[in-house]
Amino acid sequence: MAENTARPHVLMMSEITADGKLTLKRGASSKILMKYMAHETEILLHETRAAYDAIMVGANTIRIDNSFLTVRLVPGKSPLRVIPCSMADIPPDANVLGRDAPTVIGVCEAAPKERVDAIKAKGVHVVYAGKKHVELPLLLKILKEQFGVNKLMIEGGPTLNWHMLHDQLVDEIRLIHLPFIVGGSDTPSLVGGMHINTEDEMIRLNLKKFYMCGSNLVSEFDVLYREG
Repeated sequence: MAENTARPHVLMMSEITADGKLTLKRGASSKILMKYMAHETEILLHETRAAYDAIMVGANTIRIDNSFLTVRLVPGKSPLRVIPCSMADIPPDANVLGRDAPTVIGVCEAAPKERVDAIKAKGVHVVYAGKKHVELPLLLKILKEQFGVNKLMIEGGPTLNWHMLHDQLVDEIRLIHLPFIVGGSDTPSLVGGMHINTEDEMIRLNLKKFYMCGSNLVSEFDVLYREG
């Protein structure tokens, strides 16, 4: 499938357990599992952040993890932080609202004005990308046209990952495999919201590379969407 030049090139990057989970249980921070990544893999994550123009996570990930989303372990500039948050209800003390790196909060036109104003007062960019909820294709178009974002990485939770894939906005996936099994039928996995009826609806991947990074296996895929 030809690259869509109207939006940034998108890499989805995530750590997952051997059974595909992102956390220990629903509502738990992914930082708990990330503590068990090899140092070499932590370096890879921060090198990737430094190589990209912007990094995106969902608002729920911010509520649970309160991530900084900055480059810390390697030299380099922190990417633009992007948080889709339709109703502008991001916690006012969220680390991404600090001034250590630039941030864009994507909201919808129905977002309460007082919440939007409170975010703007922290020196954060607010963009409107939809009427009743954030439309991710529109948000990515705005990021490219208004902020010069050509390469975007997402470190999303299952909801953002699903919507990005469903809207055919992901070009590559890079997975850091952690040698654990955590189980749990409701434990968040890499992609949520995906209830398909036939194999024709599966999102197909092409494995292009795999390697050891310290004690962690890393796999890299291209995402293959059906034309039309």
